[in-house]
Amino acid sequence: MMMKSPNYWAVVPAAGVGKRMGGTVPKQYLELNGKPVLQHTLERLAIVPAFTAIVVALSAEDHYWPDLPYAYHPKVRTAPGGKERADSVLSALRSLDGVAAPEDWILVHDAARPCLTRKDVEKLITALHDDPVGGILALPVADTLKSVCGGEILESVDRSRIWRALTPQMCRFAMLRHALEDAAERNIIVTDEAGALELQGHKPKVVEGRPDNLKITRPEDVPLAEFFLSMQAAR
Repeated sequence: MMMKSPNYWAVVPAAGVGKRMGGTVPKQYLELNGKPVLQHTLERLAIVPAFTAIVVALSAEDHYWPDLPYAYHPKVRTAPGGKERADSVLSALRSLDGVAAPEDWILVHDAARPCLTRKDVEKLITALHDDPVGGILALPVADTLKSVCGGEILESVDRSRIWRALTPQMCRFAMLRHALEDAAERNIIVTDEAGALELQGHKPKVVEGRPDNLKITRPEDVPLAEFFLSMQAAR
């Protein structure tokens, strides 16, 4: 009997407040070229035909979401957000109980990465579609790296083995859920999905992504993201 092909689900943890931005509006709702950051992000994900649905994990205090056009998109679902990123992702996965199959693919993407291209998402899916574990979009580090303590350089770090993690991060549904639940039970805070899988002994792969897949973290990132979006639109 032929095995059913896995479905692909996008998960967007969007319950954060973006403290490093220093403003009153969460960074995912800052205006970027006339639209909220999160609107750009969801538009980029919604044009990927592979996705069955997009699950957005939201804070209970989020009063911006209903004003977003994509709040009513047929592909978009919501789930309660959590204190940490991993809590929000796990909540989104639990909302897919009885809907997603154990071997389905989950692609977790940062809400504040609005410059993601469809080409990069499809590159990740193509590279990993038959992998047992999955992997992430990432970039090899170009700068010289230093190990520092107390403001003093201890040593230079070999950059040939260092990559910057990007998103989406693509993992099997059941495997990721187990990894996140186990980390929570052990009170381990994981900052990305690959890290949760690594704690289980898995070895996610890296797929080189585009350098303009910027995460908005600080105020100076906003004009840079606007520039990247404008450049992408001009191509």
